[in-house]
Amino acid sequence: MNLALFDLDGTLIPQDSDHAFGEFMIRLGWVDGDRFRQRNDEFYRQYQAGCLDIHAYVEFATAPWRTRSNAEQGAALQRFMDEVIAPMLHESARELVRQHERAGDRMVIVTATNEFVTQPIARALGVDALIAVRLERDLQGRHTGRIEGVPSFREGKIARVDEWLAAQGLNWADFDRTIFYSDSTNDLPLLERASEPVATNPGAALEAIALQRGWRILRLFP
Repeated sequence: MNLALFDLDGTLIPQDSDHAFGEFMIRLGWVDGDRFRQRNDEFYRQYQAGCLDIHAYVEFATAPWRTRSNAEQGAALQRFMDEVIAPMLHESARELVRQHERAGDRMVIVTATNEFVTQPIARALGVDALIAVRLERDLQGRHTGRIEGVPSFREGKIARVDEWLAAQGLNWADFDRTIFYSDSTNDLPLLERASEPVATNPGAALEAIALQRGWRILRLFP
């Protein structure tokens, strides 16, 4: 039995879904466009540079929608899927997922984007298991803007995969191969933990590391 782990943003889809949802909230008129875009872009630059404070980012990114009604949230998320995400779902990424499905592999998307944004994307890609940033809720079930538990970011991705495996009654040693697909150096801890790291649509920094270490390089998008 093999375990196939997939990063999401930049890996299975060509853009960052968290950043894109922020842009979509500007289109909805839920935020001050210029001010929000400036901060959203700055957080994205920090992510790319490997110095993101993910707790600060989650508080910022969820603020425009978490006080909205469930109906408003659901309608916005459906529009986001239809108008923004659907054009990003390339057949090459879908086929990669299907290859692992046909092989009988266990498949998990492991992403640093929050569960609100990524749950419908994982379903659309045909991956049932999702490890994403969990959002804390208060006693009334409302999102607080804080992260629940360990964020699935950098080293935290390993901790969250460990947690998921334990919940399934499994561990790393139960798999013949563990494959992890990612585009980003933020995912080096999990790439190094996998038996088969695959630099997928890699940025320049990750591509250089992959070439140096002899990792497979996969390009799903033009």
